[in-house]
Amino acid sequence: MLHPSLATLDESVRLSRREAMLTLSGSILLAIVPLPVSAADEDTAAAIRELYGEREPTPGRVTLTLPSIAESGNSVPLTLMIDSAMSEQDRVVRASIFANRNPRPLIATASFGPRSGKPSLSTNIRLSGTQDVIGIAQMSDLSLWSAQVRVLVTVGACDALQLRF
Repeated sequence: MLHPSLATLDESVRLSRREAMLTLSGSILLAIVPLPVSAADEDTAAAIRELYGEREPTPGRVTLTLPSIAESGNSVPLTLMIDSAMSEQDRVVRASIFANRNPRPLIATASFGPRSGKPSLSTNIRLSGTQDVIGIAQMSDLSLWSAQVRVLVTVGACDALQLRF
């Protein structure tokens, strides 16, 4: 027999015992499993400082080519090109790529030797969602140059990364 206060409820509002247990189990699971955390701008700045110290990069000389909209963050094509003659006086020493909302902001670092022909890098990267991708190049005179591109990601890729590592 129903309690008198429940007698006025519509049948569609009531939960079966099975539905209540599933709801409770799902709530407990969400409370136990850690959700992925994206890096904050402070984390990205800390990663840049770790590699390049306190020097501020100057916008220019670096070109980042990425799609403005990526349907999936699982594989986003990226090309990084640096304007340099690659001579002894003016050459690229290293270049790094950062994504400010990925769980780990540093995506890649490439070193360029004196005999490197063209200072460029092409790869595919994973992005956890809509975010800025930052490219920084260090020249032989220790100057830093940068470029930043905003990528709109429809479906993020790094959401499960925190659970695996």
